Amino acid sequence: MNFHEEKEVNGIKFWSYNAGHVLGAAMFMIEIAGVKLLYTGDFSRQEDRHLMAAEVPNVKPDILIIESTYGTHIHEKREVREARFTQTVHDTISRGGRCLIPVFALGRAQELMLILDEYWEAHPELHDVPIYYASSLAKKCMAVFQTYVNAMNEKIRRQISINNPFVFKHISNLKNIDQFQDIGPSVVMASPGMLQSGLSRELFETWCPDARNSVIIAGYCVEGTLAKMIMSEPEEVISITGQRLPLKCGVKYISFSAHTDYEQTSEFIRQLKPNHIVLVHGEQSEMNRLKSALKRQYEDKKDSPLEIFSPANNEEILLNFRGEKMAKVVGRLASKKPKPGDVISGVLVKRGFNYHIVSPEELQHYTDLSQGVILQKQTIHFTAPFSLLHHCLVQLAGRVEQVEHSGKNCLRVFDAVLIVQDKHKIVLQWEGSDMNDMYADAVLTLCLQIEANPHAIKQSSLRSITQVKDKSTFEEKLHRLLVEMFGENSVTFQPKLKYITVVLNGIKAVISLRSYEVQCAEESLREMVISAIKRLHVALTPVNVPTIAVT
Repeated sequence: MNFHEEKEVNGIKFWSYNAGHVLGAAMFMIEIAGVKLLYTGDFSRQEDRHLMAAEVPNVKPDILIIESTYGTHIHEKREVREARFTQTVHDTISRGGRCLIPVFALGRAQELMLILDEYWEAHPELHDVPIYYASSLAKKCMAVFQTYVNAMNEKIRRQISINNPFVFKHISNLKNIDQFQDIGPSVVMASPGMLQSGLSRELFETWCPDARNSVIIAGYCVEGTLAKMIMSEPEEVISITGQRLPLKCGVKYISFSAHTDYEQTSEFIRQLKPNHIVLVHGEQSEMNRLKSALKRQYEDKKDSPLEIFSPANNEEILLNFRGEKMAKVVGRLASKKPKPGDVISGVLVKRGFNYHIVSPEELQHYTDLSQGVILQKQTIHFTAPFSLLHHCLVQLAGRVEQVEHSGKNCLRVFDAVLIVQDKHKIVLQWEGSDMNDMYADAVLTLCLQIEANPHAIKQSSLRSITQVKDKSTFEEKLHRLLVEMFGENSVTFQPKLKYITVVLNGIKAVISLRSYEVQCAEESLREMVISAIKRLHVALTPVNVPTIAVT
């Protein structure tokens, strides 16, 4: 991926910034559920001979995980350390000595080669003194550096139009120690950078007893390594084979390490203004010193309190974030701007850490889901006249549609339930939903009542609802039915005053719970309410309970 190119995996977004540490080094910004975390890794805010300085992201992170390699140390100016470096090399050559520079294969080796090649070009008296870099990995890295010159700083990009700066005139590759003719002054850059083993260790043990020679430690060294130990200039060192060797050569520590110092780190934090900082990649003592220094620096900023952590390896840090979950309305639901108080009905879809509200019909456009329909069927034994069922359904639903289905006589009620007549049975069909299931239950109850006692059903149409035994239960169920039909905000239940009010589009219908009369200025709403009362009464009333028509 390219710098600043955003990727998303399972709702986690991430993109990278140039870190300036080595060619291709990147800092990553990660966003999870709206919380942003910047992980610097190794980074440098100082431009050197070939690399740009690390970028300062234009997005404020909530959490900053940052290296603390140098703690509170401050690097010397680049010009000063380059002058010290070249002078040390020149002095060593002038007295007939060899100069060993332990380096890592990537990054600092290329930086030092640029400095030495330029210095040799400016000093003709040194042209007979060979410079070697002895690392097979460094040689492979050179091919990468020669290829990706456009990823380096402006100075290198300008120079490439004239000649490739990584094709060195005065430096050659040393494949192995057998090719090395140690017959006079020379400069050798060899890995590893901390003298643990390999060619750099072998040359060091050969050259350290000679006072004319020098070792330049040019990068960071970990405690316990030979490179760190010789910086204190002991009288003797122990060879890999266990021999005691006198340390008479000169030892210079000139840091070209591409890690931030205290000034770079604190300025980076000041510009980003994170609320939480996690210090990593450093010795515990350096981390603690850096933590204390940062706390002192930001202790007066009460408006933006700063939490700083310096965890040990495998130590868990728990941070709590409060955030509002917001759902975006998309599709046809977003075609009209809602007003305060409007109710938006749709399907809440969570994708990664984002929420959207879509209409069920558009699910397939915004998700991998599609809308399905459950077709329910119920078959019951029925021998009563189909005309009697038709008559009772008219009383229950108000309107019954006669249709034909697969060559059979059928009735459709509530525009939802299809009743198919068959020999000695009927089949109820409907699309499953809360409302349609309630309609189907009412029709099924009526069919079972007719089948149980068709004669009693014929006589039941002239009795009164007012004779319902448990009127409070009936009233509660009527209230629930009306809420299902018109919505909770449209129905007002006053059990003490014995009425229910339904308001639909500004038109009011009042139901008396004493006489079940419905008063309404609009006939269509009045008929809807009367039909609902009838349906509920038929569904709940036992066969032997008389009913009469509602007025």
